[in-house]
Amino acid sequence: MSDTPTSNHPQPTIEPVWVPDPRDIDRSRIAAFTKYVEKTHGVSLPEYDDLWAWSVEHLEDFWSAAWTFFDMRSSTAPTTVLLADQMPGAKWFPDVLVNYVSHVFRGRDAECMAIVEVTEPGVSRAITWGDLEDQVAAAAAGLKALGVEAGDRVVAYVPNNAAAVVAFLATASLGAVWSCCGPDYAAEAAAKRLAQLEPKVLIAADGYFFNGRTYDRREEAVALLGLLPSVEQVLQVTHVGLPAPHIDRPATAWERLLQTEHGMLEPVQVPFDHPLWVLYSSGTTGIPKGLVHGHGGVTLDYQKHVGLQLDVTEHDRMLWYTSTNWMMWNFTVNMLLLGASIVLYDGSPAHPSPARLWELAAEHDVTILGASPGYLHACERHGTKVPAGNRLRMVGATGSPVPPSAFHWIREQLGERTPLVSMSGGTDIVSALATGAPNKPIWPGEISARPLGVAVDTWDESGRPVRGSVGELVVTKPMPTMPLHLWNDPDGAKYQAAYFDVFPGVWRHGDWATITERGSVIIHGRSDATLNRHGVRLGSADIYEVVEKIPGVHEALVVGIDLSDGGYWMPLFVTLEEGHALDDTFRRLIADRLRTEASKRHVPDAILQVPAIPHTRTGKKLEVPIKRILQGADPDSVVSRDAVDDPAALDAFRQFVPTGHH
Repeated sequence: MSDTPTSNHPQPTIEPVWVPDPRDIDRSRIAAFTKYVEKTHGVSLPEYDDLWAWSVEHLEDFWSAAWTFFDMRSSTAPTTVLLADQMPGAKWFPDVLVNYVSHVFRGRDAECMAIVEVTEPGVSRAITWGDLEDQVAAAAAGLKALGVEAGDRVVAYVPNNAAAVVAFLATASLGAVWSCCGPDYAAEAAAKRLAQLEPKVLIAADGYFFNGRTYDRREEAVALLGLLPSVEQVLQVTHVGLPAPHIDRPATAWERLLQTEHGMLEPVQVPFDHPLWVLYSSGTTGIPKGLVHGHGGVTLDYQKHVGLQLDVTEHDRMLWYTSTNWMMWNFTVNMLLLGASIVLYDGSPAHPSPARLWELAAEHDVTILGASPGYLHACERHGTKVPAGNRLRMVGATGSPVPPSAFHWIREQLGERTPLVSMSGGTDIVSALATGAPNKPIWPGEISARPLGVAVDTWDESGRPVRGSVGELVVTKPMPTMPLHLWNDPDGAKYQAAYFDVFPGVWRHGDWATITERGSVIIHGRSDATLNRHGVRLGSADIYEVVEKIPGVHEALVVGIDLSDGGYWMPLFVTLEEGHALDDTFRRLIADRLRTEASKRHVPDAILQVPAIPHTRTGKKLEVPIKRILQGADPDSVVSRDAVDDPAALDAFRQFVPTGHH
C-alpha cells in the first residue's frame, strides 16, 4: 500500500469561522503538554499538526507522555506501553492496575458542585463532589452486600439522571461491568442488548419526561425483568414519582440503597484492560453487538481528549443533550475525570420551544453546551435567540455532519470568541476520530483536527491514502479505546468481521470522509447501512422486526439520508400483501407499532410503497445501494444488476430522490 496520499480535488480557499486567540493558546493545557513533549523528547512542534504527526509516528512515546502529564494513578508504574502493536489484539499498559473511579474523585473540593440534575417540568437539584462520593460509596457498599463482585454485570433501564451516574460509578468502583438502556426503548429492544450480558442486578426507573408528558414505564420495566432470567436483585428508582410496581424477584428502593452503611470509597484496582462498560452497535445486521471498553483505555483517552482537545478544566460545566442509550452519555460522565461539573437533563431539548437548551445553559452557568446538528438547524429555522448573559465558551455538535450554516449561526448568536466545535467518532470506540483543538482554526462545515495519538486516515478502495477527495475513514494504528472485544465473541470472529475485513489489520470505521490539505476533516455520512436518527444510531433490524409482523406488510426496507441543508431523512419502504393499500390509516398503524414496540426514534419520516424490495442473490436487503440511489447515484453505478434478485426493483427508488440530490 502506498503511504503517499493522492489528492484529486484541491480544497477551495475559505475563511475560518473561528480563529483562536494567541493568549488563550498560551494558557491552554495543550500548550503546556506540547512544551512537555518538546523538552522530554528534544523535538520542535510549533503547530498542532506537527504535534499530531509526532503523536502517531511515536505512538508509545505519546501515550507514555499523556500518562505522565495527566498523572495517571496506578498501583505500579508502567514499564510497557504497548505490548502488541496490532489490530485487533493490541494490549496497552499490561503491567498496571487502575480504576476509572479513582481518577474521578482525586483532588476534588467536596463543597464544589459535581452534578446538576434537571427534569423537563423544571425540578432541579445539585450534588456536590462530597455528596457524590458519599452516594457512590454507599451504593457500592449496597451492591457489594447484594453479592456484586468484580466481573459481574449490573444493567440499568434508566433516564439521564443522577441515579444513573451514581450507579455507574458504584458499579465501576467494584470492578463490575456496567451497561444501560434508556426507558424509551421497549422491553424487547432493551433485552436484545442487556440479556446478552446475563446480568446479576437490574436497576429500573419508573419513567421519564418528554415533550410535556410523563411516561410511565413500570410495565415495560417488569416486562424487561421477565426477559432477564439471570437477574437476582432489582433496584427501583423513583424518577417521575410513581409507586414501585410489584415484581417477583428481590427488590430494593434506590434511596434505601443509598442509606447503606459504608466507609471510605476504595475502588478495586483492576488491570488496564478490565471491562468498564458494554455499549452496543446499532443492530443493523441482527442482535446488537456488545462493545466492551476498558477502565484504563477510557480513563487515559478522556484525560487526553477532554483535557487537551477541548481544554476542559475543573472550572467548566457541561450540558450535552443525550439519553442513556447514546455514547454521549458516557462522554458526559467522563467530564468528571477532569473535575468538570455536568448538567443532566431528562426531557425534550425543544419543549416548550427550541430555546429550551439555551435557557438551561444560562440558568445553570453552563460553559460547554452540546447538541445535535439537527437541533442547531431547528433553532436557526425557528429564529431562536440565545439568551444574553450566558457563560458559554464553547458549543459542541456531533451525531451527524454539521452543515456550514450552523457555524455561521453560532457566530451570529455568540460572537467570534465562542466556537462551534464539531466532533465525529462513534459508539464503537466511545471517543472521537475527528475533533477540535484550542490551537487550530475552525472552518465552516469542517472538523478542525484529527485527535492526538489517533492515526486517522482516509483511503480509497484499494487501500491508498487520499487527500482532498472522499475516502473511507480508517485508523491505521491501535488506540486505547478500541473495544477490548465483542461480548460473546470468544474467537474474535465477529470483531474481525465488523472492523477489519475490508482492510486487514486496519480499522474501517464506516464513514465517508475527506481530509483536507489543511488537516481538517469533512464527514459525509455513513458508508454502511447504519441509521443515525437525532444523533442516535439505530439498527434497521429493530424496525424490520416490528413492521414485518404487521398483517398486510410483506417486507420493509429503511435507510437514512443526510440532506444538504443539514437535515436527516429516514424513509421506510414497504411492499404490501394483496388486498392491502397504504393509506393514512395504515401509515399511522405502522408508526404507532414502531413507537410502542421500539421507540419514538424508530418512527420513519415517511412511509412509502414500492413494488418490490431488492436483495442480493443470497437474500440480503440492498440497504447501502438503495441509500446511494436516494443520494442521487445511478443504480448501475452502485450495484451490479446480475447480483440482484430483482434488478428492476432498483429503478422504482429513483422517484424518491430528495430535491437537491439529483
